[in-house]
Amino acid sequence: MTNTTGTDPHSSAHPAPPEPGVLQLGPLHPVLEEALASEFSALRLPEDPAEQDRFLARHAEQVRVAVGSGRTGVGTDLMRRLPRLEAVVHFGVGYDGTDAAEAAARGIVMSNTPDVLTDAVADTALALYLDVLRRFSAADRYVRDGLWESAGNFPLSRHASGRRVGVLGLGRIGRAVATRLEALGCEIHYHNRRPATGSGYAYHGSAAELAAAVEVLVVAVPGGPDSAGTVDAGVLAALGPEGFLVNVARGSVVDEPALVAALQEGRLGGAGLDVFADEPRVPAALRELDTVVLLPHVGSATVETRREMAELALRNLRSYLADGTLVTPVA
Repeated sequence: MTNTTGTDPHSSAHPAPPEPGVLQLGPLHPVLEEALASEFSALRLPEDPAEQDRFLARHAEQVRVAVGSGRTGVGTDLMRRLPRLEAVVHFGVGYDGTDAAEAAARGIVMSNTPDVLTDAVADTALALYLDVLRRFSAADRYVRDGLWESAGNFPLSRHASGRRVGVLGLGRIGRAVATRLEALGCEIHYHNRRPATGSGYAYHGSAAELAAAVEVLVVAVPGGPDSAGTVDAGVLAALGPEGFLVNVARGSVVDEPALVAALQEGRLGGAGLDVFADEPRVPAALRELDTVVLLPHVGSATVETRREMAELALRNLRSYLADGTLVTPVA
């Protein structure tokens, strides 16, 4: 029989459901990327700016949810070019790559992946603490370079147990760091915007006051504009030439030029750094200093943690598309 309706007789009687309008921002964990492609037919924002312009001209109206990492979020310009954006799902506990103020003003909700990376980042902070005080990485280089044989014993390092340690940011990660340091017999001090209920640790009203009271300062505050430059020249001066800095938060929290100057001039004893102001670019001056331990932002980089982060990001995305709620919303 001839089809007189003008439609394909083999097609479904019901039209295909609309695409969910998901946009992937930058590279993500393979589990997350695979699900975004297979389950959500996600669009992917090109990295080249010229290609981005063409892409957004074609697809911006489709995007309801953006999925990115802590660093590759929805910045101010991109957010303004996505008129139908409703939610941003972050793979990571940080979300400083997203303009949180603009999102709040537009009613755009956000999620992150807290808790699942707490232990990994706290372990990293402890490792940096031990390394920068005991100088294990420097000692390893000493052996590899043949200096133990040619120059004799490695110089003495500092005792790690029983120190006065300040935790800047007593949130989930800060508390986990404090617990680990308590096991070393350390005396814990901290600074938050307000005292933490039931912590039992010594509270200080500012970052500078905290630094003046301790021998080692561990930075664990969230990144973003509110915390940018918190550890400035004054805080570093309060730590002093016998003091040490450990940063597992964001590079933006520390005034990096002031840190470099303090280390070069011997006004700070040393630093253990997992994060930097302009990653992956690390100042040459830091790379040249033997009093500094440098890691390539690997605080949460374990197989187990990254998979859990990917799965939690997916739960947030599925939940939002199902009923408009997020499993772990950013307050």
